[in-house]
Amino acid sequence: MMPAGRPTKFKHEYIEQAKKLAQLGATDKEIADFFEVTDRTINRWKLESDEFCQSLRMGKSFADDRVERALYHRATGYSHEAVKMFNAGGEIISEAYTEHYPPDTTAAIFWLKNRRPKEWRDKTETELTGNVTVNLVRFSDEQ
Repeated sequence: MMPAGRPTKFKHEYIEQAKKLAQLGATDKEIADFFEVTDRTINRWKLESDEFCQSLRMGKSFADDRVERALYHRATGYSHEAVKMFNAGGEIISEAYTEHYPPDTTAAIFWLKNRRPKEWRDKTETELTGNVTVNLVRFSDEQ
């Protein structure tokens, strides 16, 4: 018996293509647009093909790791080689130099709040100990 509905547009080569798109930071919606399907179809393909699902996870993990490294470098400061171009009397001169970026306090706080939330969260909790006595007084209807 044939299954109801349209035949799937899924092709085996989509597995590697989806992984590469995810590595570049594409969302499921953007991947769906690339394959000219809906995001619901992407979700169905993930359920139907474990290989497709794992490929997307690996690609997204790669992209997340890249952003994590970049945030770390931003938080701690970094240097890289660069080239500056000059125009000296019509002659183009290039000069190599080292570009320095100091540590970024906001990036460091963000990193620490996420990596060590107990020590760096904004919310503080105070525990009070002791006894509380409550006296209830019943009044009559006339009072």
